[in-house]
Amino acid sequence: MGVTSTLSMAASVSQTKALDLTSVEDSLAFRRAVNLGSGTTAGKADKVFHDRRTLAASATEDLDLAGVLLDAFGAALTFVRVKGLYVSAADANVNNVVVGGAATNPWIGLLTATGTLTLRPGASVGAMAGVADATAYAVTAGTGDLLKVANSGAGTSVTYDIVIIGASA
Repeated sequence: MGVTSTLSMAASVSQTKALDLTSVEDSLAFRRAVNLGSGTTAGKADKVFHDRRTLAASATEDLDLAGVLLDAFGAALTFVRVKGLYVSAADANVNNVVVGGAATNPWIGLLTATGTLTLRPGASVGAMAGVADATAYAVTAGTGDLLKVANSGAGTSVTYDIVIIGASA
């Protein structure tokens, strides 16, 4: 099974200022992208996980990046390297989605062991390794493979989308 992917992030901004006889415009088009072929070396990926998930009020879950998640075809995934990670909290959430900080065996490829990212309702975050980066964000099975996702509060559930692209070696 082959995997090809394009990972990207972009921002377009335009600002203007009126002067006495003219106006000045500053335009910015910022885009970074990585095209990955199929495989396990630099610039390649062979594993993909994507899902829309819901956590009950005050609930947490640990996503095991090494052997528990299933791909779209029902096969178990074992990531050794994460090449791209995207998480998006649903607009309709009342509580925040908190990513990172697993109590045991935390994945520290992107964040520190206790580091977290808080996604307010409608917020998204993404990270990608460069095309020449052979190491990417390493996963260590059994000791550094849990990505914690939590609902920040009581009262309501939260929904989030997650996409993980990586390599098995």
